[in-house]
Amino acid sequence: MGMEFYEILCVGMFIGFIVILFTGFPVAWVLGGVALTMSLLAATVFDAQLSDGFYSMDFQQFSVVIQRIWTIMSNWVLVALPMFIFMGLMLDRSGIAGDLMENFVKVFGRVPGGYALTVTLIGILLAASTGIIGASVVLLALLGMPVMMKNNYDPAFSSGVICATGALGIIIPPSIMLVLMADRTPGVDAGGLFMGALLPGVLLGVLYLVYEVVIATVSRKTAPVPHEARTLAIGDLFGVLGSILPPALLITAVLGSIFAGIATPTEAAGIGAFGATMLALVKRKLNVFVIREVCEQTTKTTAFIFAIFIGATAFSFVFQSLGGEEFIEHALTSLPFNDDGILISILILIFVLGFFLDWIEITLIVLPFVSLVVPGLDVGPADEAARMIWFVVLVAICLQTSFLTPPVGFALFYLKGVAPEGVTVRHIYKGVTPFIGLQVLGLVITYAFPSISTWLPALVYE
Repeated sequence: MGMEFYEILCVGMFIGFIVILFTGFPVAWVLGGVALTMSLLAATVFDAQLSDGFYSMDFQQFSVVIQRIWTIMSNWVLVALPMFIFMGLMLDRSGIAGDLMENFVKVFGRVPGGYALTVTLIGILLAASTGIIGASVVLLALLGMPVMMKNNYDPAFSSGVICATGALGIIIPPSIMLVLMADRTPGVDAGGLFMGALLPGVLLGVLYLVYEVVIATVSRKTAPVPHEARTLAIGDLFGVLGSILPPALLITAVLGSIFAGIATPTEAAGIGAFGATMLALVKRKLNVFVIREVCEQTTKTTAFIFAIFIGATAFSFVFQSLGGEEFIEHALTSLPFNDDGILISILILIFVLGFFLDWIEITLIVLPFVSLVVPGLDVGPADEAARMIWFVVLVAICLQTSFLTPPVGFALFYLKGVAPEGVTVRHIYKGVTPFIGLQVLGLVITYAFPSISTWLPALVYE
């Protein structure tokens, strides 16, 4: 059975976007440009074919995009984005990660794989307090990579630990990706999604820790114990506790205020930004130059995200006008699988797209369309609200793999940019492969046991 004409246009629009994206043009311009071009073609060249069917495209209708952009810019939830970005960048400048590394090494440096465990534990704390992947990967690489290389750690193993751990910030709340996903998925709020993603994110961290212990135990050459490892002192434990306390208090203030219902995610983001600034002040890292640098970087990052938002809004409008929603829904429900098979197919699609697209494009373009199918599937939790949280968490875990999979795995690029001499791209690719497998394992566990992502939201909301 042949495709309808509007279906050909929808497929051509999406393929055109991916092809042009590989030319190196900025994503926002590609999205907006493809939308404008297709709307012009649909309104002129293809008008005769489209006018006979249910779908039509009038170039003048494109003015509706302006109203949609205004709606996005006035969205109160999205105000949290720049504040969470500010919080992460300010913490990066506060020196907290350096204190954690110095004290954790005293405790864990004396056991097999101790430096890898140290990097992972610090990464989990950073993930729950920053959510900025680039900053986390670079910071962990600068702090941990030289120490691991000095102690004869395998370069591939070290690279995998840093990339995978640094990417935890995309799934462990507060995460800017979760804020965007909640905004683009009907029936899902940011607070509920934060609660739903917390345990799966911690699960991934635990899987990393277990893997590192096993590897260090089985192969001492991969992660040897330093010859100068000394006896653990009581003062070392107090040092670790003292270094953990500041970020732990900040995490409790941000996530605790959300989970307790005291503050919305937007208000909690403000608390986090203020708290990170106070920590930098206490650490004597705050000055005019730091404030200016953090504000400039926050503005650039926010502008980058919202520029893609504008392009994605135009793209989605034209795609919907051409019948894209119905096309995707019909294509998914027509698959020769049961409801579990359809959902697994969606997750596989998102996993594969992560090899070629950034999480922002997938979140803004793909997620809103595929999420329309989920309420009608007999999978996961019986309650529709819980099912949607579970589904979005599964998608978030899939998107986390996009940071480690070539050719556009950004964590790989961040590490390569600051890695010591002798660490090659081959080392990095080899090192992240087992961690991609662990991420898939975490995805399978969360799929098989939905309560991992629904228990906390149900507990809080009840």
